[in-house]
Amino acid sequence: MGTKNKYLTLFWSTLTLSAFTFGGGYVIVSLMKRKFVDELHWLEEDEMLDMTAIAQSCPGAVAVNAAILVGHRVAGFLGTVVSVIGTVIPPFVIIGIISFCYDAFRSNQIVAAVLKGMESGIAAVIADVTVNLAGNAWRESGIPGVVTMAAAFCASWFFDVNVLWIILACGLYGFGRTWLGQRKGKGGAA
Repeated sequence: MGTKNKYLTLFWSTLTLSAFTFGGGYVIVSLMKRKFVDELHWLEEDEMLDMTAIAQSCPGAVAVNAAILVGHRVAGFLGTVVSVIGTVIPPFVIIGIISFCYDAFRSNQIVAAVLKGMESGIAAVIADVTVNLAGNAWRESGIPGVVTMAAAFCASWFFDVNVLWIILACGLYGFGRTWLGQRKGKGGAA
């Protein structure tokens, strides 16, 4: 694939993913995985999972963070620029239109019904992402990975723990687990 064609594919992929994805950054990351890992084979699944973790833990919109990482990995600095532009155009245009027509949208029962129906679809996509993440956690870490994921979910959902504390706790857990694994590999006592 030529360089020009790669940039065009990267731009068009991020533009369409951003334009037709509802439910936030977590949904678009799952669809990016399907596009760039499964369909185009530009990334490995482990790379996409690492990029997802980085995108989620950096400040800003998850979709833009993921586009930055994917674009840079696929085509360097220019790939980053192309993928970010493709990702931000649809929300910019949609929000511009909505702000222009806000009064008409606010009181329109059809728009309200469509948005209510989209909530079900968004819930299904988020459930799909969660199941895929749990499957990856199971393949990578077995029971400890799934338990960690479930504990993070419960801490956030049921106990309203700030996400920052969950990220820090999971980071410490991962660091400890890696450190213990390296010590075991060197023959040290764990």
